[in-house]
Amino acid sequence: MARRASSSTNPKWILVVLVIAVLGAVGGRLLFRKVSDPYRTIPTIETDLYLENSNSLRGNIYKVRGTILNNLAWSPIAGRLFSLETDDAPKAILPVLVPVQFNHINVQKGQRFQFEIEVDDKGILTVRNLAKS
Repeated sequence: MARRASSSTNPKWILVVLVIAVLGAVGGRLLFRKVSDPYRTIPTIETDLYLENSNSLRGNIYKVRGTILNNLAWSPIAGRLFSLETDDAPKAILPVLVPVQFNHINVQKGQRFQFEIEVDDKGILTVRNLAKS
């Protein structure tokens, strides 16, 4: 009677396949996050440069991501002024003006947003577009 060959999978191959799968999942997630960024072509604001002299950045468009700390002011004509703690290093607190055209979006303390901002003529960071992150 002939013996059947016994072939079992080597545990090392299972480990290799699992490591490749995990690396692929992590890499895919990072790539998806990078590609799905709606403001990926816009430069990130240099907070230290802005805080030093906002006049040098007037008229430029930037992106900034952070957490809303407080609602500082509200005007029915101008909009809402918030303090934003940036995610970028070094962390900074910036004033961000959300115009009245975004009144339909509920912006609350503790929420994370990504903003497309413009430094206006007075050096105020005015939101051009926003997305929750």
